[in-house]
Amino acid sequence: MTSMADRTFAKFTFFKMDPAWRRRDPVDRAEDKREFLAACDDFAEDRSLRTYSTIGTRGDTDFVVLSQSPNLDDIHTLHVVLGQSGLAKWATIPHSYLSATRISPYSEENARSEICMSDRKYLFVYPMVKKRSWYALEREERGRIMKGHIAIGRSHPDVSINTTYSYGLDDQEFVVGFEGDDPLEFLDLVQELRYTESSSYTESETPIFTCVSMSTAKALDALDGTPVSAVVAGTV
Repeated sequence: MTSMADRTFAKFTFFKMDPAWRRRDPVDRAEDKREFLAACDDFAEDRSLRTYSTIGTRGDTDFVVLSQSPNLDDIHTLHVVLGQSGLAKWATIPHSYLSATRISPYSEENARSEICMSDRKYLFVYPMVKKRSWYALEREERGRIMKGHIAIGRSHPDVSINTTYSYGLDDQEFVVGFEGDDPLEFLDLVQELRYTESSSYTESETPIFTCVSMSTAKALDALDGTPVSAVVAGTV
């Protein structure tokens, strides 16, 4: 049995800025971003934290923070600190997903201690729920169906998959994330998967987010197009 130390919690937090924030004084916006960045950097010293921009790909979110830790209390504390930042006072969280890694029943691979660790440019992420009829199938039958599903995924080696589990932790059953450098290749992969037998057992897999990977500082600067360093230089 896999121990808790070999697994990790993953928290996908999607932020949306109040448009009024962009009309604040540039110096105030820069301070808001610095406070938020400091909290992220502190967490990332010994835990995994990645950020993505959704500006231009979603209308209801602006950026994503993916935080990971073997200890759920760490993630709670991070979000308490983020909530104290000036930036958070101007933001809402329209989407939020909590999940954890575990061994897949259809793969021989060990549970991953962390997800989304590649250098690929895009992350495509969505919550997923299977139909209850899926769980009524015999294990061998589910394995047979998933074998075809996995084969199609492996036919696109430039797209990597990250599957985490949310049973009892959140509303969804899985949080699925694909990493790749070409969004059109991911589009083709998803279209192929629609024709698989496993797809007929999917209850829901939306909303779907196309996220652009970047440093936390760059994701925050994308919110108003003003780098913090430029504001500081202009006020000296």
